[in-house]
Amino acid sequence: MENFFTRYRNETVLFGVLFIQIIALATQVRVADTGVNGREVNAGAHAGSSRLIRVWAVSLISPFQKLSVNSGAGVRHLWGNYFALLHVRQENEKLQQQINLMRLEQSRLQQDADQAQRLQALLGFKEQYIDKTIAAQVVGTSGTDLSRVIYIDRGTRDGVEAGMAVITPDGIVGKVSRADKSVSQVLLITDPLSGAGVLLERLRVNGILKGTQSGQPEVINVMADEKIEIGDRLITTGGDRVYPKGLPVGTVINVSPDRERDPFLSIRVKPAVNIGRLEEVLVVTQLAERQGTTENASGPIRAADMLAQRLPSAKKKTEEGSAAAVNPDAPEPPSAKSLAQQAPASPTDLKSIKTAKPKAPEKISESPR
Repeated sequence: MENFFTRYRNETVLFGVLFIQIIALATQVRVADTGVNGREVNAGAHAGSSRLIRVWAVSLISPFQKLSVNSGAGVRHLWGNYFALLHVRQENEKLQQQINLMRLEQSRLQQDADQAQRLQALLGFKEQYIDKTIAAQVVGTSGTDLSRVIYIDRGTRDGVEAGMAVITPDGIVGKVSRADKSVSQVLLITDPLSGAGVLLERLRVNGILKGTQSGQPEVINVMADEKIEIGDRLITTGGDRVYPKGLPVGTVINVSPDRERDPFLSIRVKPAVNIGRLEEVLVVTQLAERQGTTENASGPIRAADMLAQRLPSAKKKTEEGSAAAVNPDAPEPPSAKSLAQQAPASPTDLKSIKTAKPKAPEKISESPR
């Protein structure tokens, strides 16, 4: 290496001087930037221009940057479309099995639903549901621990009456205890005077929700042998004729033996609605009853018809009842007892009755006039 620089010392010095001059000129010379269509952009003395050294540096580094970016994108594409999909077939098979099981479960549930609908129609089962509601704004509270009530800006002129349920999308709030012309008073479920029929959703156990002086509602009349767990959800039963069935009530937060009622439990409940932050509520102004019916091509099937299809004896009674309904003035066929009571029987008649053959059932109806 020393022999090379010693032999070509003058050329090396000349090349170094020229290189330094070129770099110095490149730092001073500016090149105008070009737009999208190749047009120069000149917005000022130095605006829209770059130094020549910068252009050279960018031109030198850009290919390597593009190569790096394209290589990274290719690696990611290869990984995402091949290596990451090695177990997709197994996952697809598992998902397909789950879908098949869910289809079978759906078919079974559909059969159960159809059977429940037929039984509802057979038994004349009626279920209440919310038909009409009206929105209301909370305008005040009681401000005391002795009574827990709120006031809403809806009254009798809006169709609100005492005894109507007050709810939110999260669950039940209480019921209207007093309705004036423009303002109504709502008794909250945390008040000691309130009550609601509730159902433990997991165990299907009924109870009564009552408020307490501490403001924490509890469920009473639940036997101590029930396996109630913290976190169990409660819904309304609809049996109190105030709240429709199936509305959220709250969750269990504490279970302990009831000291006042020994064989029962005291179940503390956290309401589903944040009672302390109520702003808007819904008043259920009308409840409707829905009766389970089944329909075919000719229309709804009556419960009596369904019973007649399953019990032949009931079918005969149904036909007789229908005939009597069509012709109510027709005389009722006399019974054997009534025929015997029409005249006293003599010994000769009794003897003839014993020896006589029994008549066909259709001839018994021919009574002497």
